[in-house]
Parts: sequence; C-alpha cells; structure tokens
Amino acid sequence: MQKHRKIFFALACVLSLAPAGQPAATEVPGLPQLIELLRPPGERGGQTFSTTSLNSPRARPAVDEAAARTTAPEGTAAAALALPFQSGSATLTPDAEKVLDALARALNSPELARYRFRIEGHTDTAGEAPVNLALSERRATTVREHLISRRGVAASRLEAVGLGETQLLVQTPDATAEPRNRRVQVVNVGG
Repeated sequence: MQKHRKIFFALACVLSLAPAGQPAATEVPGLPQLIELLRPPGERGGQTFSTTSLNSPRARPAVDEAAARTTAPEGTAAAALALPFQSGSATLTPDAEKVLDALARALNSPELARYRFRIEGHTDTAGEAPVNLALSERRATTVREHLISRRGVAASRLEAVGLGETQLLVQTPDATAEPRNRRVQVVNVGG
C-alpha cells in the first residue's frame, strides 16, 4: 500500500494544477509512470518512483495526499489526470492534448496493449449536478475519441463514462470549485 501511495503521489505531483489564481501549467506525465500506474498490481515490475526530484527548483509544489490518489477501488490500476479543458466545455486545450499523447503512448505500449480501459470524467461540485454529469460525459467521450481518432488506440479497448460529482477526490460541500476534483481518471478494466 505504501508503495502505491508513493507512485500515486509522484504522478499527482507531476500532474497537479497550479494554485488558484495562477494559470495551470500542465506537465506531461512520464511514460514509465503511466505504464506502471495502469498495469495491474500483480504485474508491476516493482519499480517505484522517487519523489526526490520534486525538490528541484523546476519541480511543481508538493500536494497533499488526497490529490495523490484516485477514487478507483483498492488494488485497481488507475491514473488521475488533470486535463485542462476550455471552461465549461469539452474542448481540449493544447496542454490537454500533450497529456493525452503521453497517455496514448502508454496505452499502446506492449505492457498495456492487451488491456481495456474506462475513461472516467469527474467534476467538482460547482454548478448543478445534472449539468456536471453531462459535462463529465462529454469530456470523457472527447478524451476517448481523441485517443482513437488522433492517437490510434483501438476503439474496442476504450469506454467512456461521466461520473460528474459522484466520486469526489477531495470531499467538499456543494457549490465548491475544487480543481483536484476536475479530472479524467483512466481505469484498467482487464483484458
């Protein structure tokens, strides 16, 4: 469990959003980290990712443990990606496309090529729940279509689902804008 927390913490530090009021500078996740996170736990190579490099001047600020985990069930291979979309829309930004390029390379890698994945759209609690649910569905579908049409991931390997604000990463009251809850989560659903 501690090993998984370190892996999730390292990825979350790489993918976390900038503090409120500052523009988000999305960093492209590393291929080895994505592969490791999306491989079933029993097939992981035992590789861990050090967070020491996060102390470098170029590193992003550290985030709390809540941002470092996914809402996938324990023992499920998953990665939470902070993808920047145009506000209130399902339009990918150039930064989001860079992250999806890295994700596509991971999904098409020999280590993950035999697996299927669920692309989950998640929102925060700002706005009405039905609107958030519809937005999360559109975003998940946009990500799936981008991976298929622009990056060559087989359509049969990807399903898209919107979960809106039903699986918050960080528990908040209604009408709370929380960037860590606005994410796309990729879950390995097996072969």
